[in-house]
Amino acid sequence: MEITITGDKEFDDIPSLKSKALKINLNANIYGTFAEIGAGQETCRHFFRAGGASGTIAKAMSAYDKDFSDAIYGAEDDGRYVTEARLRKMLAHEMDLMENRLTREKNPNKIFFTYANTVATIDFAKQFKGHGWVGIKYQVEAGAEYNEIILHLRFKETDARLQQETLGVLGTNLIYGAFYKYNEPKKLLRYLYDHLDKDQLEIDTINFSGPVFKDIDNRLMSLQLVKNGMTDAVMFGPDGTNVLPARVFYKKNILALRGSFRPVTKVNMAMYEKSYEMFIKENKVDEKKTVVVFEITLSNLRAEGEIDEQDFIDRADLLCSLGQSVMISNFQEYFKVVEYFSNYTKARMGLAMGVSNLVDIFDEKYYRHMSGGILEAFGKLFFKDLKVYLYPMRDSETGELITSENLKVYPRMKELYKFFKYNGKVIDIEDYDESIMNIFSREILRKISQGEKGWEEMVPEGTAELIKDYRLFGYTRRPLTLSRNITRKKK
Repeated sequence: MEITITGDKEFDDIPSLKSKALKINLNANIYGTFAEIGAGQETCRHFFRAGGASGTIAKAMSAYDKDFSDAIYGAEDDGRYVTEARLRKMLAHEMDLMENRLTREKNPNKIFFTYANTVATIDFAKQFKGHGWVGIKYQVEAGAEYNEIILHLRFKETDARLQQETLGVLGTNLIYGAFYKYNEPKKLLRYLYDHLDKDQLEIDTINFSGPVFKDIDNRLMSLQLVKNGMTDAVMFGPDGTNVLPARVFYKKNILALRGSFRPVTKVNMAMYEKSYEMFIKENKVDEKKTVVVFEITLSNLRAEGEIDEQDFIDRADLLCSLGQSVMISNFQEYFKVVEYFSNYTKARMGLAMGVSNLVDIFDEKYYRHMSGGILEAFGKLFFKDLKVYLYPMRDSETGELITSENLKVYPRMKELYKFFKYNGKVIDIEDYDESIMNIFSREILRKISQGEKGWEEMVPEGTAELIKDYRLFGYTRRPLTLSRNITRKKK
């Protein structure tokens, strides 16, 4: 019996890497293969060194030569090797070999798995830090259907050997978590960083699939990545599936709209449509190479305290239903969003926003933590060929139409604002709809919470039906928000 002393505090007792590998090795039923490409066989090494690996490892391999790799897994259409498609081919191929070579008649109790990664570590010039795809396909019971966990990582270390070691730790954590923490996927995510620091790597995409994860919404898992500080931003497409931001933004022109979208309104969509029309007419902007993203910051999700995960899903569902891609970020300031996009593209960028958002950008209090203050922030925001597309606002008290020509910024910022306005960095959206200018999300939310009518006309076509739909929000007569105090089952 473990001895406890008065005053002891509970804490997570993190098993060592050797303990994790050894626990799996000593299980007579867990049996599988390791296929590691691009950064040595660092994960497999932990299992060999722990002892008892002969009862766990059926095969370990690396196919570094491209011709060998193509002969085993087939060539990719794009000719690339460090891709999600490549990883999935590796997992499928290795598992097929397991099933074909180890018959169930001889191995009735074996729980099969295959772990794979395809990775590029830092280059010799240290300009490209490296990234990779890592995954596991596995059973939790003999003969059961397979589950998958697939993630994408970016290295932050600047030494190839250190990156290899980091990959080995991550792989060991993933295999251990897949078998022993699959019932707590949020904890499984956090445990991926056991014996690692967030300065070593970034996990920016993860997807769970299979019977043990049938109730998991991968968008919520993406939200956890941002909440836990594992990455700065995650993204999912109009179909609601997680996508890799780098793949979406790479060498593309980007138009971004930031908001709470709680719910999305006709003004939001008008702002998007009109700014997009203006953006694609800009010089060097090819419509086929242009992406639009609706961004929600973590601070918006925390507006009422703790993040309401269902409320987050509701907002995302509405935007996805309108055919939009959604990005969740940890960026409070606009310049950080632009910096993030700059990691993936040197093409044109645009930000669509309302008057109040632009006024806030020129508020010095948001930049006091920076050594260069607002000038440093604006240097980062506008150093690229970026433009702000400004949607006008009608002053509720005076009835005056506020545009870039007459908006009032803080007195000390007037000359700075004039500089950017004069240089064409701020452009008015002139083709606006006068009839929707008094629509605000907070008013719609108030009407819904108090059971008032009329809010249906303030949201895009079809959105009101979704809000009322039992399948999405379990609509009741007096919901307090889009997601609180609701019943999921149709009465």
